[in-house]
Amino acid sequence: MMPFDYHRPDSAAAACERGHGAPNSAFIAGGTNLLDLMKLGVMTPETVIDVSRLGLDGIEEQGEGLSIGATVPNADLADDPRVRARWPLLSRALLSGASGQLRNMATTAGNLLQRTRCPYFQDTDTPCNKREPGSGCSALGGEMRNHAIFGTSEHCVALHPSDMAVAMRALDAEVEICDPDGKTRCLDLDQFYREPGDTPHIETRLDPGDLVTAVRLPAPRGDRQVYRKVRDRASYAFALVSVAAVLRMQDGKIESAALAFGGVGTKPWRDLEVDLLLQGERPSDALFDKAGETLTQGAETHEGTAFKVPLVKRVLKAVLTEATQ
Repeated sequence: MMPFDYHRPDSAAAACERGHGAPNSAFIAGGTNLLDLMKLGVMTPETVIDVSRLGLDGIEEQGEGLSIGATVPNADLADDPRVRARWPLLSRALLSGASGQLRNMATTAGNLLQRTRCPYFQDTDTPCNKREPGSGCSALGGEMRNHAIFGTSEHCVALHPSDMAVAMRALDAEVEICDPDGKTRCLDLDQFYREPGDTPHIETRLDPGDLVTAVRLPAPRGDRQVYRKVRDRASYAFALVSVAAVLRMQDGKIESAALAFGGVGTKPWRDLEVDLLLQGERPSDALFDKAGETLTQGAETHEGTAFKVPLVKRVLKAVLTEATQ
């Protein structure tokens, strides 16, 4: 691990100021991802700013929704009785995402900002545009099983690994961000994450010194919530495919639907065309098959990822069947 300067500011504003003044810096709270990457030499910040003691570890009711502090541990969030009762999708996603030890350390913001587990990104002996812009993408033509089929580009096919972010995407969560000028803005997850395009090293809309301070969950927009994750082994592993669904039924029809997908996109994936296709329709195998076809019509597959097209169709159909029974 390379040497670095360590700072522990006493406020979010001071953390933002320090981060803005030290461009090659990184915020740390739980450190479950950052420290691993620093040990590998993938991330080499000159300044590490500890934000774990800034009072951002609370979960507060905000109207009919919740405000979840950036440093709330994943374990606390998954076990919160309000989350389990009204947003069970989020709790299930968190519980499927990591072991108890990791959930005790990993934080809400850290989970959203975790880096890809692409083996070429983590191997400093191989070219990677996400790690070193312009060096090339070793995954193309390499081992592709755990890579994306949506949102990819000729420069990067790396998968976004978070389970929590997929659930948050289906729940229409917003990320609260404090900037070095002391201003606060909110972005939904579609705005927050960037697709790789020709700049895969720029993964979010965060500017230097920006600090995620909370995630805002609106009131649930559906009374039926399902999360299903398919992985290579029953113990904790990253998703090959996952589907998060929030549905509301009325008179035997799907009144509203919000679906998000993991294991398939360069960011937590959502296709509003699929949501609209289901709206107002009676559940049926034919409808669910059509939803799967609509979702995958724009998939970009390579040798090693083609299996994800039929797999995500099957998982989507199973989730929709469960949610509409």
